[in-house]
Amino acid sequence: MIALISFLILIAVFLTVARVAAVALEVTGMSRAAAEFQARSALLGVGFTTIESETWDEGMAVVKRAVEAVQAHSPRVSLVLKADIRPGHSGQLTAKVERVEKALEQG
Repeated sequence: MIALISFLILIAVFLTVARVAAVALEVTGMSRAAAEFQARSALLGVGFTTIESETWDEGMAVVKRAVEAVQAHSPRVSLVLKADIRPGHSGQLTAKVERVEKALEQG
């Protein structure tokens, strides 16, 4: 019973913080829907996409298409880009998943 009450309190706190953050974003001129989305994304740590490409140009082409897709629905696009350039390494996203799955199997 204590676990359930604790969980409900946690949810209530999260929703309250998310609402306060959304209102703060609305004050800057952001639409209510966008503000709520941004607040929840920030609090949950979501909203980032990871891609892997063999070449810089290939990766940037994906980024360009993503920006253009957002621009079709929004007057503003904000982009944060982090690149991990490792010549001679490929397939690292798949390899990482495989390493994690192997570790989980081994306990």
